[in-house]
Amino acid sequence: MWILRIIGAVLVVLGGVWIAQGIGALHGSMMTGHPGYAVLGAVAVVVGLVLLALGWIRRRRE
Repeated sequence: MWILRIIGAVLVVLGGVWIAQGIGALHGSMMTGHPGYAVLGAVAVVVGLVLLALGWIRRRRE
């Protein structure tokens, strides 16, 4: 399903940005330097990867 892959890709990219901001590598927002956002970003990346995998698996079954 294409919608799962799109949502998964968006979550992976956003999670990467949140991780970078949380560890202080990307400046310019209130999230910079707060490790909690790095943890949330990691969770978003994992959920995004799961959605991407589900999207590819369902695509192969069709």
